[in-house]
Amino acid sequence: MRTHPTDPEPFDLPEPMHPDTHPQPVFRYDGSGRLCKLGLIYIASSIVMDAEWSAMAAPGVSVHTTRIKLPKVTVEGIEEMMNSPELAQSARLVGSAPIDLMCFGGTSASFLHGTAYDHALIAKMQQWVPGVRVNTASTATLAALKEVRAGKVALASPYVDAVHAKAIRFLEENGHQVVKHANLRIDEDRALAEVPLEKVYDLVRSVDHPEASAVFISCTNFRSVGAIEALEQALGKPVISAVQASFWHCLETLQVAGARPGYGQLFAKRLAPSADSSGR
Repeated sequence: MRTHPTDPEPFDLPEPMHPDTHPQPVFRYDGSGRLCKLGLIYIASSIVMDAEWSAMAAPGVSVHTTRIKLPKVTVEGIEEMMNSPELAQSARLVGSAPIDLMCFGGTSASFLHGTAYDHALIAKMQQWVPGVRVNTASTATLAALKEVRAGKVALASPYVDAVHAKAIRFLEENGHQVVKHANLRIDEDRALAEVPLEKVYDLVRSVDHPEASAVFISCTNFRSVGAIEALEQALGKPVISAVQASFWHCLETLQVAGARPGYGQLFAKRLAPSADSSGR
């Protein structure tokens, strides 16, 4: 009862529902990261990597993205981005969330000055966000090529010549001779994502070579994962993309089976068990 005329009416909880007359509610999958939560540092003007990660992610794997500006897809533009204080800020922002692993999602930016530079970038990220596991697109690429036992490779990229040459150098200094390669010479980040998947497919097929044990597609704003299964069937060999490798390496590091089928033989050991329509 009220103790004062202005007191609100007391709130009474309803009687418990009888289980025989009220069935249990069915909840739909809501995107929660019960298996793992992945943090991604990604280019502000880019749209491919986080979308493709979400496409490959099975229920229970969530992707949480922060952004950093890239002036131009040239050596000078990439260096400007990597020397900006925004990089540390971006890492700390996404690292403030309860993520399990943080990935730097820029392939050319992490291989720009070679393997030692990539390792130094990882060390910086670990300092900025202590206690969170870290990888980069370049580190993940090398791990993925090792996973599929790649030796000599073919390379397809959308880069300008100077950046493409650095991709070749990075692969070869890590034991992967590039026997054939091609690039589209695109220097605007938004234009990278506008290349249709059919053209990506044709580009990758054009660089295949009998001596190449695998094909690598570089750039994380260059569509790739939707064509990987078709390419592997056509070429009869593993096809690795920077986006695919980065996602796989996150799952591999965390020992999580969290990939949907259909995105390449790289995921053979990381496919999620079948889930029902509710994602549970």
